[in-house]
Amino acid sequence: MSMRVIPDQDQPSAAIEISLEKPLPDYDLLQLDQPTPRDVDAVLVSQGFRDLVDDARGVLMDLLAHPPFQANSPEHANLDFTHSAPLALELTQLTGAICPGDDEVYRPGLWIVLRDTHAKSKTTLPAATQERITAIAAELVKRLQLA
Repeated sequence: MSMRVIPDQDQPSAAIEISLEKPLPDYDLLQLDQPTPRDVDAVLVSQGFRDLVDDARGVLMDLLAHPPFQANSPEHANLDFTHSAPLALELTQLTGAICPGDDEVYRPGLWIVLRDTHAKSKTTLPAATQERITAIAAELVKRLQLA
């Protein structure tokens, strides 16, 4: 499984690309390696892939509300048990992606965009927020058993 976090330049958001590299029998996604991007389209519109996207959305929303623990995160210094504060990160996009692999092979994947709701527009995400997004993406991969 290949995962990349790509911070947007001069924007308080980042994209996460997760390439599926192993079969997912629970989603009826067995043949992932495809010779052309067009062949990946058939996988992206399959019911199994749509089910994967739905499950990913549910897990991701839970992770945004309850991010994975990071020892050095400032969010854990001041715990707020009132749940009145808005989420720090907002899901702005979750869709399928065509991911290039090795040896001219293409695979389906997930494309996720998260935005920092507290950051000023036209600013790049701070390193701590990028680390939080990476931790969320890694936990998403773990919970969906994509690796």
